[in-house]
Amino acid sequence: METILRKPSRREQKMAGESLFNFSAAVASRKSDMVHIQIEENSEIFTIPLRALKFLSQILSSMAEGKTISLIPSDSELTTQQAADMLNVSRPHVVKLLETGVIPFKKVGTHRRIPLEPLLAYETEQKRVRKTSLEFLAQQAQDLNMGYE
Repeated sequence: METILRKPSRREQKMAGESLFNFSAAVASRKSDMVHIQIEENSEIFTIPLRALKFLSQILSSMAEGKTISLIPSDSELTTQQAADMLNVSRPHVVKLLETGVIPFKKVGTHRRIPLEPLLAYETEQKRVRKTSLEFLAQQAQDLNMGYE
């Protein structure tokens, strides 16, 4: 698995933003689960799944926002650094989560490898916990009439 973490250039952001609206409209109007694509430069035509085209739309959206994009196959195993980058936490924090059994992992020699699925499940659960906590704090502020109206 090769991960390329590079922010899109200003030129790439602009191009992605300019093409996104028309591209998204074309994707949304498709009825079939297959799409025929033609490369203008050499007139080559090929067919791809509609899901791939929808994914490309998400990539363009992220690029237009200047976000770094990383593609990881679902059956991948990540290093602790890759997991830390994904969760936006430190590598030592990820190691602590692994060693306390919060996220499963396996060792390959002395290196820890983390399956993608449990890592994504942990991330989803943390988002849910964060949202619940923020809702509780907001409600508490309302109940105490703290001026957040």
